[in-house]
Amino acid sequence: MPNDARSVFDQPQAAALAHDEPPALRYTSDTRFFGHPRGLSTAFFTEFWERFSYYGIRPLLVLFMTAALTAGGLGFDRENAAAIVGIYASSVYLASLPGGWIADRWLGLQRSIFWGGVLIALGHLAIGLSALLAHQVFFLGLILIVFGTGMLKPNVSAIVGDLYPEGGARRDAGFAIFYMGINFGAFAAPIITGWLSEKYGWHWGFGAAGVGMLIGIVTYRIRTPRNLGPIGARPSADAAGQRRVRNIVIAAAVVIATVVLAAMAGAFTINPRVVAERMTIVIGAMAVLYFGYLFLFAGLDADEKKRSVVILVLFVFSACFWSAYEQAPTSLNLFAKDFTDRRVGSFEVPIVWLQSATPIFVILLSPVFAVIWSALGKRGRDFSSPAKFAFALACAGLSYVVMVTATNRVIAGGGVGVRVSMLWLVVTYLLQVIGELSLSPVGLSSTTKLAPHRFVGQMMGVWFMSIALGNLVAGLIGGNVDPEKLAEMPALFQHTATTLFVAAGILLVLVVPIRRMMEGRRSG
Repeated sequence: MPNDARSVFDQPQAAALAHDEPPALRYTSDTRFFGHPRGLSTAFFTEFWERFSYYGIRPLLVLFMTAALTAGGLGFDRENAAAIVGIYASSVYLASLPGGWIADRWLGLQRSIFWGGVLIALGHLAIGLSALLAHQVFFLGLILIVFGTGMLKPNVSAIVGDLYPEGGARRDAGFAIFYMGINFGAFAAPIITGWLSEKYGWHWGFGAAGVGMLIGIVTYRIRTPRNLGPIGARPSADAAGQRRVRNIVIAAAVVIATVVLAAMAGAFTINPRVVAERMTIVIGAMAVLYFGYLFLFAGLDADEKKRSVVILVLFVFSACFWSAYEQAPTSLNLFAKDFTDRRVGSFEVPIVWLQSATPIFVILLSPVFAVIWSALGKRGRDFSSPAKFAFALACAGLSYVVMVTATNRVIAGGGVGVRVSMLWLVVTYLLQVIGELSLSPVGLSSTTKLAPHRFVGQMMGVWFMSIALGNLVAGLIGGNVDPEKLAEMPALFQHTATTLFVAAGILLVLVVPIRRMMEGRRSG
């Protein structure tokens, strides 16, 4: 990395030492951001703009790729386009694993966030230029965004954790504020990029998402020395370890760049559905092999093995949930395009605006669920983690029952050309958010509580693998929402609903044995 970037990020630590105070103390004890360290504001706005860029382009992807060439799109069929979206979203989560490793062992959190943001901005630039160059540049842009997000997203969350070395309720409140930044970005992005893409063209929407990330990274660069100081400035590895990791990363980058350039030059072709299917198998196999290693070779005691079994069970049902939830940018987005009446008076709501319903519901309902779980816990009536997972799966199943009904109304009205109220999708998103709030924070918390001490970080990676797996399955399903397949769509949604209900039922049966295996778990 350029020496000037390194020296700028290291300046605050030297300044703090010059004042004879613990380097990080004045940054963690600060309360000038609503009672929290000012560094939280830096993390909040950086993540806001990163999520703005991600959710700004995510719902546009399947629409852009399936749009006709004459309409400025790529002219792909829906199955391949949806598979590409699934691969992209899955890869974002998988990239978090090497992204965190690079930060820990080479760059440090601060520099990883910065260079991750730079890669994301370059990715958006490539997507914007693909209209002038070639569609291969569009996919180069997606690859850059994947690697950039992998370097930025996990590490900005880690920065937030480092701002609260004392832990406790203040740390939880800080993460709650940070989580709001994620959802505000996810809400605002489709509103802006959706309107621009429909009024001025696809690449205006893509470009706006890139401008957002550029604003975020410039602001981060300016505010980091003052607000974060030495927090996350240095990696944990020594100089020799940093050099080893740097060499590995450079070698991997050369290999990846060679493969990408060969594909862009037409040396070989890629079938997105086949890639998505193979990735699904590989991720599933990796999970099985990892847990096999834990049980056989990691030296776990009996209690640790039982708790690891619980994590494996939650992994499977988490993937089931996300395979339904993550159909929003594909199946449900296409339903909004083809079968939804989006007129409000003389104004037609842009297709992707409906994607903003999810973050709005998260913002509104998160405090409600926090109060509910807290109240139940105080009364000793809190539901166990598997029971909450089962409830989440049932809510997701109900959301697809809503979609079955909506699709049947389209068919009953005469088929293609008939459109139903936006409320069908709004209710679908509401039910899915209720499920998300019952599963996502519970899954994260359960993973950290149940994982053996020395494997907590790896188990968090396993949790993200379940989301990646769900995104792949969602992408494989998503391309089947098509006016030409209207007669098959009720069965498609019904199959999804039935699978979720069966999964919820199985998990309810397992609640008691799982609770027994969770006994003796470490507190916290």
